[in-house]
Formats: sequence, C-alpha cells, structure tokens
Amino acid sequence: MITKAIIADLDQLHSLTKSCAKYLIENKIYQWDETYPSKEVLQIDIELEQIWKLEINKIIVGIIVLTEIEDKEYLHVKWLTKNNKNLYVHRLAVHPNFQGKGFAQKLMEFAENYAKKYKFNSIRLDTFSQNKRNQQFYKKRNYKKLESIYLPKQSKHPFYCFEKVLNA
Repeated sequence: MITKAIIADLDQLHSLTKSCAKYLIENKIYQWDETYPSKEVLQIDIELEQIWKLEINKIIVGIIVLTEIEDKEYLHVKWLTKNNKNLYVHRLAVHPNFQGKGFAQKLMEFAENYAKKYKFNSIRLDTFSQNKRNQQFYKKRNYKKLESIYLPKQSKHPFYCFEKVLNA
C-alpha cells in the first residue's frame, strides 16, 4: 500500500536511503552517498507532506517524493511544457532487498495516476547519467530525455532531465 510518510517513519526512511546509497556505491554508481539524502532532507519531505511510502507487511520497501516545487537547478532547462502545474519526482528508491519485484513500477504508476488525478500538465524528474538502468526505466515509461544539469555536491557527472507530457 502506498501512503504518505509520517514523522514516525523517519528512521526507517533514512535506513532505506542509506541501504540504497550503499548498494549504488557497491555497483560503482556514485549518485547517492553518506550525506545524501540526509535525514534532514527526508524530514523536510515529511513536513511538506510530499514523500510517499510503499509498505509491505509494515516494512517500508520503497519511497517517492512528489512535489510542485521546482528546484533551482531546473530553472534553465528547456522543458516540453510551460512552467505551470508540473509535478516533480525526486528520491524514487526501493530497498535493495526488494528490487526487481516491480515496486519502482508501482511507485511510478502511483505518481502518474496522482498527476492525472490532480490535472498536472507533466511529470518532470532527473536521473544520474551514470545510472543506465534508471534511464532505461524512464524511457520505457515514455519519458523524454532532455538536457543535462549538474549537482556538484552529488557528483562531477551530469544528471539527465526527463519529462512526460500528460495534458498539453
């Protein structure tokens, strides 16, 4: 079941993202590390009521952030739609022990259904240029790859922006 995360979930959310960061590093994908995403970032997500959790038997196996807030790094991106009623996806993560079971698909289906229900014009996100698996994941879901942005605190490599138009 996918529901909004609450403050009581914070430690479990942080543990999940730490496990994902460790898994990525072990696979030479330097997208997340020991500092990102921090517990503070996750707490802000909870306070803004923009982080959703996928639970199986009371265990949080995945998360996704859905927000209308455009990050400053996106300001110069040439998006496919106007900056009006766009949904941004951040921190999509599935615990390594639960990967390969379709949970990331479930979380993205949830995001897309949410966006359609609330009449967003598009869904926007970025994914790490060195994470080929994620790029394929979004392309298969009909997201269009746009330009690159740089997040120097996370990596020297670029992040690719993607957008899926819902209501043009």
